[in-house]
Amino acid sequence: MSPIGYGAFKIGRNVGVKYAASYALPDDVEAERLLNGVLDLGVTYIDTAPAYGLSEERIGRFLSHRRREFVLSTKVGERFESGQSSYDFSANAVRSSVQSSLRRLRTDAVDVVFIHAHARDEAILSGTDAVPALLELRQLGWTRAVGLSAKTLAAARMALEWADVLMVEYHAADRSFEPLLEEARQSDVGIVVKKPLASGLLPAESALRFVLATPAVSSALVSSLSLEHLRENVRAAG
Repeated sequence: MSPIGYGAFKIGRNVGVKYAASYALPDDVEAERLLNGVLDLGVTYIDTAPAYGLSEERIGRFLSHRRREFVLSTKVGERFESGQSSYDFSANAVRSSVQSSLRRLRTDAVDVVFIHAHARDEAILSGTDAVPALLELRQLGWTRAVGLSAKTLAAARMALEWADVLMVEYHAADRSFEPLLEEARQSDVGIVVKKPLASGLLPAESALRFVLATPAVSSALVSSLSLEHLRENVRAAG
C-alpha cells in the first residue's frame, strides 16, 4: 500500500458532494487515462465504494488488466441513488453489496472492505449484523481484510476488537482521532486517512507531511481529476 492512495470518488460522482468547488465527471476516455496514470505514478492503493456512482464500474473496466498492481478497497452499507443516500447493514445486504462490487470491479476478491458508516456508527457496530457478515466474507476469501470507515472516535475504538484496518479523517485542522492512532498501532490495526487535505482546504505539502509523519498511518487518500495535481501530491509526500 503506497503512502498516497487514490480516492476514486470524483471519477464516478459529482452530486451531493462536500467539495468547495463543483466539477464535471470525466468521460470514459478521461477516466481510463486518469486511472492508468495513477498506477503509473506509483500509487498502488485505490479506494472506491458503491455510493461513488460509476467509480467501481470504471475501475473494473479500465484497470482489471492491471489488478495485480494495486491494493483495492471498497465499502458496504451505503447506496446513493436519485441524489439520496440510503443505508442497509443487514447480513444479506452486506453479502449482496460485495457480490455486486466484485462483479463491477471485475475481480474475484478485494483487499479491504470497509463499513461505510453514517453518523451513528456506534449503533451500526452494536445493533446490526454488518461486522459478523464481513468477518464471514473474509473467511470465504471475498476480501483479504475488513474494517470501518469511522465517523466517531468511540466507534473506531470499538472496531479495534475486530478490524484489520480503520479509515478515519485526520489532519492538522481536525485531530480528534489522534488518541486512536497509537492504540491502533499497538493493536496491529492499519490506519488509512481520508480527507488529509480537509477536502482541499489545506495546502498539500504541509498537510500530507503532517499526516504521513504519524507512525500509525499506512496511507493517505487524495482525490483529483488531474494527473499533474496527483503528481504534485506524490512529490509533496516525499
